[in-house]
Amino acid sequence: MYQASYLKHFTGEVFLAIGCSEEEAQLASEVLVSADLRGVDSHGIARLAGYVRLYDHGRLNPKPQVKVVYETASTAVVDGDRGLGLVVAPKAMEIAMEKAEKVGSGWVSVRNSNHFGIAGYHAMLALEKDMIGWTMTNAAPLVTPTFSLDKLLGTNPIAVAVPANEEPAFVADFASTAVAYGKFEILQRKGLPAPLGWAQDSQGNATTDSNAVKSGGGLLPLGSDREHGSHKGYGLGAIVDIFSGVLSGANFGPWVPPFATAGFMSTQQAVGLGTGHFLGAMRVDGFRPADEFKEDMDKWIRAFRGAKSVEGQKVLIPGDPEREMEAERGEKGIPLLEPVVLSLAELAKRFNIDFDVNL
Repeated sequence: MYQASYLKHFTGEVFLAIGCSEEEAQLASEVLVSADLRGVDSHGIARLAGYVRLYDHGRLNPKPQVKVVYETASTAVVDGDRGLGLVVAPKAMEIAMEKAEKVGSGWVSVRNSNHFGIAGYHAMLALEKDMIGWTMTNAAPLVTPTFSLDKLLGTNPIAVAVPANEEPAFVADFASTAVAYGKFEILQRKGLPAPLGWAQDSQGNATTDSNAVKSGGGLLPLGSDREHGSHKGYGLGAIVDIFSGVLSGANFGPWVPPFATAGFMSTQQAVGLGTGHFLGAMRVDGFRPADEFKEDMDKWIRAFRGAKSVEGQKVLIPGDPEREMEAERGEKGIPLLEPVVLSLAELAKRFNIDFDVNL
């Protein structure tokens, strides 16, 4: 087990080694390790080597000049200058919150960025200011729309964070696919099959092969097939792509560049700049007194918690599993799979950083 503080320090040292500033290295490590703490291992420190490969391939600028290139009182387009999405997205959310403080809501579309970690981290930044946070991002085309054999969309997650009073915040953070591709990477490391409904093979047939996407198949939209509502997942993924990519001037659809861990993918000719995100912040008191709203959110949450459930189960509020995992791993530590430990050890050797493979 690795303590979060240990992993944050190590991760920060790696980001410093590729040229990030002290401040941005610390921020990037905080965002990345927060995924592991919350149990989203697919988006945590397992991806650290991928960010380094982005740097090696010239796709990552460790010292970006993040700037607003277009704005109104409540909106902005931010150019991330090929920076770490782990850094660009929080900066964009700060801009959204600043606008929300002035006019009630702020909406920022980002171009020229890279993978930004877990969407929920950025959405939750708004909670500190009694705001509702929205975050979404497009991603490399691994997903086949309903009835398609071509991969045209990414896993394109959406996160919404809503403050409450005495109850923990409502935090919905989910991919618009049946599952994020990082879950396939975990199965591949373990040599395990994938559940039916996660992917299709190159001929469009449902498959349990966890390597199906590498073999010409694709991830399935949320719903898996038409009879189970895959057209709705397809629609959600399309909305995220348009807001994140088309609206900002980033790449979109099949032109979104792959993350460095997707070595089986080739970069297509660009139609925009980098990867795109979309972030928003809404002041609760732009609609009603914040205290009244949060008290009603408590009532809403308690009503769902008190719902009669099937035997052996309980009704969860979005954010519950991650919050409970964060408490557990914050105390006991974070487990890492052997391939991840070996990957971190290789980074440690390359950059002459101490790393204990036996924790």
